Amino acid sequence: MTTASAASAQPAADDGRRGRLTVVGTGIKSVSQATLECADVIAAGDEVFFLVADPITEMWLAELCPRARTLYDCYAEGKPRVASYHEMVERILQPVRAGRHVVAVFYGHPGVFVHPSHEAIRRARAEGHEAEMLPGVSAEDCLFADLGVDPGPLGCATFEATDFLIHRRRFDPASHLVLWQIGVVGEPAYRKQRPADDAGVAVLAEALLEHYPPAHEVVLYEAAQLVVCPPSIVRLPLGELATAPVASMATLYVPPRERRAADPEMLRRLGLPLVPPKP
Repeated sequence: MTTASAASAQPAADDGRRGRLTVVGTGIKSVSQATLECADVIAAGDEVFFLVADPITEMWLAELCPRARTLYDCYAEGKPRVASYHEMVERILQPVRAGRHVVAVFYGHPGVFVHPSHEAIRRARAEGHEAEMLPGVSAEDCLFADLGVDPGPLGCATFEATDFLIHRRRFDPASHLVLWQIGVVGEPAYRKQRPADDAGVAVLAEALLEHYPPAHEVVLYEAAQLVVCPPSIVRLPLGELATAPVASMATLYVPPRERRAADPEMLRRLGLPLVPPKP
């Protein structure tokens, strides 16, 4: 989810009651990655709104809270995503302003590429209500586990793909690179089906080829959404990315190009060996 312009703050509930907003995430793999804390909060909520990715999670939410309502209908074919996000925020905040405890449930980690969650919390606090976010399992967490990537020793840069291109984000090719939402590069409106022309992916591939050779292996990754299904892991040379089929939920992982040599002067200043051990 991308960012949107903030709407003006509304006053707190007229009767003086403070509302409460709790934002939670269900993880990526249906139900199994939801925390006990998340489940307890959903069951205790006065109002529950959700935006999740599979029917199993929807059924689980209905069992926890029969009053749970979807936010998916805020989307419409060709409707700008920013308009959909604004509508979601307004739906979430209306009962908060009436002094209710509202739980907003999002797929994955509720704070990772979820603009409505951050905006709803910001506005709720600005209007004098309590608001908090609880962590969840993100697609990045799944990627590190499924691909065996440790971001610690070499570092890792993560960007939303369209933002990466239009702002020419700087990164170190000697570190791990993760690009999100590559299946919707340059698409500001919601579409149920992706267009046949993947021009955005081709532009992204061209930009990456300025830093990596065509033979450099990259990975098209999709975390498993169901317990019985494996993740989708497609390895291919970067030079073939422009013509590869890319799912709308795909993430691109680019391994380090080479290992960067340590700075001898910095090693000396830190009192470390001139030839540090390999991780």
